[in-house]
Amino acid sequence: MKSAAKALSEDTAETGTQQIRDAIRDAIVERRLSPGTKLSESDVGNLFNVSRTLARAALQALSYEGLVSVEKNRGAFVAYPSPDEARQIFSARRLVEPGILREAAARITPIDIKRMKELLLEEGRLMSERGQTARRAEIKASGDFHLMLAEVSGNAIMQRFMEELVARSSLVIALYGQSTASSCGHSEHGDIISAIETKDLDRACQLMLHHIAHIEADLDLRERKSLGLKEAFEL
Repeated sequence: MKSAAKALSEDTAETGTQQIRDAIRDAIVERRLSPGTKLSESDVGNLFNVSRTLARAALQALSYEGLVSVEKNRGAFVAYPSPDEARQIFSARRLVEPGILREAAARITPIDIKRMKELLLEEGRLMSERGQTARRAEIKASGDFHLMLAEVSGNAIMQRFMEELVARSSLVIALYGQSTASSCGHSEHGDIISAIETKDLDRACQLMLHHIAHIEADLDLRERKSLGLKEAFEL
């Protein structure tokens, strides 16, 4: 049987690992960390003032979510999803999010609707502001709309899955997005909420699918032929 001190130590370590993991995930979602960025255990440990063991555990947890790639003898890097992975991520969202929406609509309260509308107001305010800080906050608010629906659904496992999908979508958009527009259509979020309010769930689900397709349509997922050294300099 574990001693109380050892159990406390393990709980503290687990909490520390989760805090680091969540902080790095947020940085990925907000595109402060770009695909391919190196994440050394020592740098992560120094940044969060924890041991390399805790840093390694956090990076390993992120690798399970597909957000970090751990390469033997090279270390950890922010993942660099392929075009095929990108398509699979959005395919998963089309399968999952209408179901989450229906579950959320069955449980949603006037307070939840109010929170969502407040989030949309904040998203709209940030869209009108300039600068990197406002842009990052807008991106986060945009993803938070989808996460809030998952939260309202009451399914903690699905909520965690959506956190992964939203973060991985942000990586894909950072790599393959073509426009500077918001990664999630602000007006489309408002239309989805209106359909939920009027209990028109078929329309709400159609709007969600259109919304996800709209995000994916802005991606350039064409395969890029790798050039040799000579060909690269002949362009």
